[in-house]
Amino acid sequence: MFDLHVHSSFSPDASATMEEAVISALDKGLKELCFTDHIDYDYPDMDIHFNLKYDLYFDTIEKLQEKYKDKILIRKGIEMGLQPHVLEKCRKDIEKHNFDFVIGSVHVVEKKDLYNSDYFDNRTQKESYELYFEELHYMISHYQEYNVLGHLDIIKRYGGFNTPLPLEEFKGHVISILKKIIADGKGIELNTSGFRYNLGDYHPSLDILKIYYQLGGEIITLGSDAHRPGDIAFAFDNAIRDLHDLGFKYICSFDKMKPIFHKIITLL
Repeated sequence: MFDLHVHSSFSPDASATMEEAVISALDKGLKELCFTDHIDYDYPDMDIHFNLKYDLYFDTIEKLQEKYKDKILIRKGIEMGLQPHVLEKCRKDIEKHNFDFVIGSVHVVEKKDLYNSDYFDNRTQKESYELYFEELHYMISHYQEYNVLGHLDIIKRYGGFNTPLPLEEFKGHVISILKKIIADGKGIELNTSGFRYNLGDYHPSLDILKIYYQLGGEIITLGSDAHRPGDIAFAFDNAIRDLHDLGFKYICSFDKMKPIFHKIITLL
């Protein structure tokens, strides 16, 4: 199994070292692990800095690659937080460094963090969702330096609403985004953290994953979005079965930004 969304202490919202994450991955029998620590330029919370010291980041990964080369494949990744005004800076980062895998994510809309409730102030739930998806569509229309979109429907996690907005209320936005991703040769991740946050579904939901499959989407990765070693590969057995039941034949890992397709049937 392969976990392609893992954070370490290089992210300010995680505390475990990279080696602790590797040891946990080995304990769980993973064949491959990709570190995807945060970059989020111009993050609105001035007390949190989602920036990386790239030299130290890569050096740490490379040392672990050498130490554990006979036990697990460790990839160099990043979770790039996208906002319209930082896309060129993000692009230069990706072009400059030799990543295996890049997740493109949106955590901030109109310079307001989705985690903080002020984004949802004076907006209905539907208005909040629509603006998020509109901005996400803008991002993928003006930025290509990524492999998969992270937690596509993360908006449902926040806002303090009693239940997520029904898919029918924003389905058109989702279809437009998925069609664009497929046309550009990009993919999405199945992020299992939705169950950790008691949402009762993945990011994106099974219904969105079904639409992606029906539209012809083939590039899909598994990611726990782990910020603690114990969360690595969280709910992966269920996730791989659900992908198989939806009709997907492969999951992907990435090497030097190129997808590698693995038959799901061999992972069941």
